[in-house]
Amino acid sequence: MGALVTPVARPQGLYDREAEWDRLVAFVGDPRPGPAIGVVTGPRGHGKSFLLKALTRATGGFYFSCQEAAQAETLRALAQRYARHAGLARAPHWTGWRDALLALAVTGHGPTALVVIDGFPEVVRQSPGLPATINEVCHQLGDGQGGSSRLRLLLCGSTTPVMTRLLSGADRWVDQVVEVAPLDFRRARDLWAIEDLALALRVHAVVGGSAAFRFDPAGDRPPTGFADFDRWIQERVLSPRLPLFWKAGHILDRVPDSWDVAVCHSTVAALAAGRSTPGEIADFLDRPATDVPHILSHLEERGLVRGEPDAFQPGLIHYRITEPLLAFDHAVIRPHRPELVDADVTEIDEIWRQARAVFERDVAGPYFARICREWAVLYAPAELFGEAPESAVSGSLPHTTGEPVIIDVVVRGEQGRRPGPLLSIGLVSWTHPMDTPHLERLRGHLTRLAALGEDTGRTRLVCYSAAGFSPGLRAAEENGDVLLVSPEQLYGDGPWPYTAEEGGRP
Repeated sequence: MGALVTPVARPQGLYDREAEWDRLVAFVGDPRPGPAIGVVTGPRGHGKSFLLKALTRATGGFYFSCQEAAQAETLRALAQRYARHAGLARAPHWTGWRDALLALAVTGHGPTALVVIDGFPEVVRQSPGLPATINEVCHQLGDGQGGSSRLRLLLCGSTTPVMTRLLSGADRWVDQVVEVAPLDFRRARDLWAIEDLALALRVHAVVGGSAAFRFDPAGDRPPTGFADFDRWIQERVLSPRLPLFWKAGHILDRVPDSWDVAVCHSTVAALAAGRSTPGEIADFLDRPATDVPHILSHLEERGLVRGEPDAFQPGLIHYRITEPLLAFDHAVIRPHRPELVDADVTEIDEIWRQARAVFERDVAGPYFARICREWAVLYAPAELFGEAPESAVSGSLPHTTGEPVIIDVVVRGEQGRRPGPLLSIGLVSWTHPMDTPHLERLRGHLTRLAALGEDTGRTRLVCYSAAGFSPGLRAAEENGDVLLVSPEQLYGDGPWPYTAEEGGRP
């Protein structure tokens, strides 16, 4: 897009999102003639609507949020909102979306007409021809039939099949795509202003990177210290009188009627309980294995789960829940929802004491491993693994009997050659300090991987722990045998114990 004609100040109260704001402002201010279409997408609850409302206020644009309604009701609501925006004595009567779009194309207080349609998937469900109509109207305006209009149309919607299909053809008719992604664990800690790192990790395991929860009742009295976490969970998360208690369930309840919502909930429950492969999920559901890929594909298309190839068995896919609150709900709230709905303070306290171990084992622990993998790719010092990491996933060593051997963090380099070089393998511990037996396990895994044909000559061994390391493991680190990563390193709060210049591994 072209350069801005007039800078638009970033509004106060908009946390982070500098890059997204700048791209949207540039889209609106592009001086080129003719219409342009932009798409704003991302998971629910991460600030898309807040961002777009701020943009329309700052630029004099028109914002309309669609709800679940028949086309006629939506058009009437749109016309009433447009009449107030344009100062009309009465709302126009539009018989279809073509009439509405042509009218909206000349709205605004300047040479550019910014129009935002939020909740785009909801309106397309009732008006499936709308994307084609938008394309047709923009072609008409671009051919000079729309006067001097420079329509800047932004279509906003959460991750759904509608948005996926829209983006699949974006190179043909969409001029700008802005994804409002969840805040990562470091930026989420800053948003919540949490000093205690163990507390920051636990809060993030519950609400993830959604800025919305910081500004709803969940953030009214955030935990002030590690000992305050239980109070916050009981008052702000497990209380049925507050919206967070119901939020996760509503995410899945919005799936189309043609889908079995109950099976979707049970699939997420299986994932929350640590069943990550299609076979494990099929066993949990007691359904044929052939049913599961279709269900997982449906959830993945909505951005609720993500599949990752196993580091050592690419044909094996591990699925993870992408929305932390969804995992917390299905591991902690959902099994106790009937009791929690009418529980008093004492009963909520007792339910949480029973569920706390489940939270640590099935929610916080796996989420800590996910953060460690994220850190390895995004934040680890450039020289740590010898070259820039391309991926960090979990891996299971091939086995014939017994439980599979899982390596929590497998870091590979550039994958121009398949698979990429094995830069590091690591184990993760959430609640227990790590000791020298963990290093011996890593050495055994490395020997086995070498026997399987992996190039392990420069593979670094790493222990990730939120509960500390034994003196023996600290001594092994000083000898350069292992790298120890704690929450201080994850959040960038602590120095590394030695540098490349001092010898050993950085």
